[in-house]
Amino acid sequence: MSQYSLMATGGMVVAPHHLAAQAGRDVLRDGGNAIQAMVAAAATIAVVYPHMNALGGDGFWLIHEPGQPPQAIDASGVAGLAAQPGFYAGLTSIPPRGPQAALTVAGTISGWVLALELARNWSGPDLPVERLLQDAIRHARDGVAVTTSQALLTRQKFSELQFQPGFANTFLERGQAPQRGFLLRQPALAETLRTLAQRGLDDFYRGQLGACIGAALQSLGSPLTPADLASYQAQYVTPLHLRLERCAASVYNLPPSSQGLASLMILGLYERLQVAQAEGFDHVHGLVEATKRAFRIRNRVVTDPGRVPQAPQAFLEATMLDTLAQDIHRHRALPWPEPAALGDTIWMGAVDAAGRAVSFIQSVYWEFGSGVVLEETGLLWQNRGISFSLDPTDLNALEPGRHPFHTLNPALALFDDGRVMPYGTMGGEGQPQTQAAVFSRYALHGQELQQAVTAPRWVLGRTWGDPSTTLKLENRFDPTLISALQAAGHVVDVLPAGFSDTMGHAGALVRHSGGLLEGAVDPRSDGAVCGV
Repeated sequence: MSQYSLMATGGMVVAPHHLAAQAGRDVLRDGGNAIQAMVAAAATIAVVYPHMNALGGDGFWLIHEPGQPPQAIDASGVAGLAAQPGFYAGLTSIPPRGPQAALTVAGTISGWVLALELARNWSGPDLPVERLLQDAIRHARDGVAVTTSQALLTRQKFSELQFQPGFANTFLERGQAPQRGFLLRQPALAETLRTLAQRGLDDFYRGQLGACIGAALQSLGSPLTPADLASYQAQYVTPLHLRLERCAASVYNLPPSSQGLASLMILGLYERLQVAQAEGFDHVHGLVEATKRAFRIRNRVVTDPGRVPQAPQAFLEATMLDTLAQDIHRHRALPWPEPAALGDTIWMGAVDAAGRAVSFIQSVYWEFGSGVVLEETGLLWQNRGISFSLDPTDLNALEPGRHPFHTLNPALALFDDGRVMPYGTMGGEGQPQTQAAVFSRYALHGQELQQAVTAPRWVLGRTWGDPSTTLKLENRFDPTLISALQAAGHVVDVLPAGFSDTMGHAGALVRHSGGLLEGAVDPRSDGAVCGV
């Protein structure tokens, strides 16, 4: 397996499924820009990687235009007007699957609309939506081979999903989990995409399609209605930022309801430990301990933007990070756990020939989200709203019109030497941890970009189907390092796989000031880096 990054000069797209990367790359070849390429990739991956994301999910964008500060788009949906505690009377928590779990608007397509409006101010052709969706339509209509991860997760979650409305008819093979390579056709989804191409993306919310979607959800027992979709709009938000002097870079991420604050805090705390090199005890222990401190703050602060108790940017100020870093013991682990968040997601990056860059993430939360498929439209709906609590005193208490806590957080770094680096991963609780591993290896410790993604990884906390909060390591780590971590008090589980899906599907692109592009894709995924 190569440790070397792929290179190009005319543009580049990375995605955890190769067909999505190719769809974006082909838009760049047609003269499109990074945003247009990302919409094509986002539509395609919603078709070809349905266990990780869908049109019925949410999205977040970080967009960089040379000479301009990065812009962020929050395309996360809010709870429907009927999604009130009384709707869940008699329950102690929101059911994780089924129509009651489908309680928030799907925001991702509204984010596409907002991003494409921004792209119209850029030079180059204004490619029509029909062009951007053509690959997604083709794959939904003609079929796509089921990946290993989709087959595996369908088997693992079969008992939770098999009886959810529309799921069996859409994703099962004669009532059973499909095998790897099974040709999955989604004709209803193809027709929905074709409708969006003809009528415009906003039809998903305020047109005939939106009315159909809302009525279908309501009829199944979801608290969402056509009015909830019609009133929704993605929005621009001010990204959080962190200055890292050691690598002369500024790093950006999304504000609440995203956990982007935690991703940036981990890097800020780790920088203060002055670790000399990657892969040793100081590297792994330092990042794990920084993660614990960042997650403590995240759990106190990250919620709907309208009820955030403290300004998130304040936790990224030097004096705050200095104080928090002093609490990190260099040789002893802080006892854990803290509450953990699950999630399944995709991250993708794109850079065009003009140096415009996009870091993008799209998700249905858990694998296959709520499990609910609206059969008339082929839409799989997210279960992001189960992050709400039915306890009215909780920081993330359920309330109509509110955003739930989001694990999603795309990252982007701007280096003083002119490099631009969009990077990110899927993986719920693991997203901030994997971002920190990849960025620290590349930017702070000088590893090749692909090596930084390929190298063994870890995740602290709960993962797919595992309620434990241990420190989980891939088995490629040096046994002496594992022993040292255990001796320091870390409760360690060594996973049997050398490349485990538990660690997420990461990716990264770097554009150098002269125009050279580097890309890295995760060998744990079905992805690719595609250059022009």
